[in-house]
Amino acid sequence: MPPIEFLFFGLTLLGVAIFHRVSLPIAACGLALVIAYQWSFSEFPAGPGWQGLVTHASHEWVILSNLLLLLVGFALVSRHFEDSGIPAELPRYLPDDWTGAFALLLIVFAMSAFLDNIAAALIGAAMAHTLFRARVSIGYIAAIVAASNAGGSGSVIGDTTTTMMWIHGIAPIEVAHAYVAATAALLVFGISAARRQQQFAPIIKDPEPSVRIDWVRVLIVVWVLACAVAVNVFVNLELPGLADDFPFIGVAVAVALLATIGIRRPDWSALPGAFRASIFLLCLVACASLMPVESLPQASWQTALALGFASAGFDNIPLTALALKQGGYDWGVLSYAVGFGGSMLWFGSSAGIAVCGVFPEARSTARWLAEGWLIPVAYVAGFALLLLTLGWRPTS
Repeated sequence: MPPIEFLFFGLTLLGVAIFHRVSLPIAACGLALVIAYQWSFSEFPAGPGWQGLVTHASHEWVILSNLLLLLVGFALVSRHFEDSGIPAELPRYLPDDWTGAFALLLIVFAMSAFLDNIAAALIGAAMAHTLFRARVSIGYIAAIVAASNAGGSGSVIGDTTTTMMWIHGIAPIEVAHAYVAATAALLVFGISAARRQQQFAPIIKDPEPSVRIDWVRVLIVVWVLACAVAVNVFVNLELPGLADDFPFIGVAVAVALLATIGIRRPDWSALPGAFRASIFLLCLVACASLMPVESLPQASWQTALALGFASAGFDNIPLTALALKQGGYDWGVLSYAVGFGGSMLWFGSSAGIAVCGVFPEARSTARWLAEGWLIPVAYVAGFALLLLTLGWRPTS
């Protein structure tokens, strides 16, 4: 019989899926229940009692702090981007049919290769909010999340899980072939989502004559994103031993934003929603980290495929940590699986939770599954293509 903690976590995820309007209290109660149970009747992954909890928290605080700072920081960055006028100017350059909607997904996919997938998803959501006059279908919202997760799956600076692999010593080239699967998946779900969005709400054909680009806000966006990328690359190349000891990337984003307050005031109204979304994600991530999973099944493509589906509900960060400890995976296959797999549910990835802060209606699990049903199909199709073309090439 599985440990009782898994029952608590499963019930928490079920509650979030069904009662999405009160997802934060459910996630918080689930975390409190797991902590109370392990304190009283079991033990934490780092040991029993208060000392075990403190030790576990000391291991997890960097990841949790980074996620909090990135979600809140990038929410402000996306508002800067939307207020800059760039999204309103895009109709001048994008096609005015479904290919324009697909081009936006391509932009998100490309951005996520060199930005954090949270930033790419939020910037994509800001563009969609303007280009479709805030009438964005749930299926297209899911496609934005999926495009950001797919785009980050083959880059060591595009996703938290691939960055973890990089820190662990896995070369960037060893995850790059994830793009074979990610590109195929994008074509499968992206074209259909773009067509349906065009039917739901056509893309704006012409920019408003009064649109003016605020280049200062554009520079602020570029500055913050550049700081995040630069710090990520520097720490992992020059200070890999410290990467797990301090939330360098999140702090870099926060400091970069604070340095620009006197130039352009951020839209502080975005903070409450972003903060709630962040706390909800942290509750799920913390709860997942407390699960008594000491090992995964033997490394194989079947295990990697299953981990992708598991990532839709079970946070991919502890799954990736276990896979790195175990070894023997094809890291490109695994990075695609755990990176893209979370797109199947709105709470399956940090990018999905962030975008649902912009479009709260997307928190309906039933509608996400009904309108985004091609995402799991795309996941399997991309996975199959990668295996058929390059095979399973495990490394230590």
